[in-house]
Amino acid sequence: MTSRRSTAVVTAGTVLALSGLSAAPAFAHGSMTDPVSRVSACYAEGPESPRSAACKAAVAASGTQAFYDWNAVNIANAAGQHRQLIPDGKLCSAGNDKYRGLDLARADWPASRLSSGAHTFRYKGTAPHKGSFELYVTKDGYDPSKPLKWSDLEAKPFLTVTDPGMQNGDYVFQGTVPKKSGRHLIYSIWQRSDSPEAFYTCSDVVFGQDGGAPAPSASAPTDEQIQDGKDQSSVEHGGHGDDDPATGAGDTGAGNEGAGSEAAEGTKAPATASQDAAPAAPVSPAEPNAPAPAGTSGAGVELAETGGDSSTPYLAIGGAAVLAAGAAVLFGTARRRRA
Repeated sequence: MTSRRSTAVVTAGTVLALSGLSAAPAFAHGSMTDPVSRVSACYAEGPESPRSAACKAAVAASGTQAFYDWNAVNIANAAGQHRQLIPDGKLCSAGNDKYRGLDLARADWPASRLSSGAHTFRYKGTAPHKGSFELYVTKDGYDPSKPLKWSDLEAKPFLTVTDPGMQNGDYVFQGTVPKKSGRHLIYSIWQRSDSPEAFYTCSDVVFGQDGGAPAPSASAPTDEQIQDGKDQSSVEHGGHGDDDPATGAGDTGAGNEGAGSEAAEGTKAPATASQDAAPAAPVSPAEPNAPAPAGTSGAGVELAETGGDSSTPYLAIGGAAVLAAGAAVLFGTARRRRA
């Protein structure tokens, strides 16, 4: 083989090897849609012109970008340390200042009607992966006009589910809702098992009659709204930036400065992150009309281990190794030609 042909082969092989290595799986994101989370409800109303007073106030506090990034209320390095990382009063934002509008203490957040007993929960996810959901409900006497504290939640989750199956892009699982009355809040923690990353949601719910002034009903974003909003999302349904130094929360896009800033006045902050990896396609259960029972992964469902935390070193080392090998062959060829 001539040196020119050797060079071509090495170069082509290096490119192919690197292209294979760079196909890293996308990070997954998501939010509760039944019962509807605060961030999902405000995104569904429209970040630029929300209808409800609560969502208007939340956008004024956080800016529009937080709601285009509705599926990224997370802590990148939570590793189960939720109570240690998230301070009282900041549970709904997960201590991430970008989402501070979600922590506003008010009794008129859009709410979902909920009944005690059996319920099918839905959580919109951008990619299937392994992990567990924990759902808590607020204690009797919960006051929504005060900042939410950990002590406002029942001590133990009323539902824990590991690796639930997916249907049409939703994690679907069943559980039994405790007996409650009036306005309450469902707090969810989605802890990945293939990564230390965790996601958090606050869903306002009403059992029976709301004791205060009637609040608007919460609606989940439609698939069309989710698709239309991808271009405005700085996270593009996958990936993270630098970690927040205070909480470890992934900087999932350009934050806003709150009231008085351009974002607070209804303009969207420019996106600062772009992702090359395409999100993994949802995997449907073998029986798409039957939700997977709680605590199971669903019949025929394989939950992919997605996320870049473990693949990044592999990419760096593997890419360097391929380049080094190619350089060694090219150097040897050049020496033979000079000899």
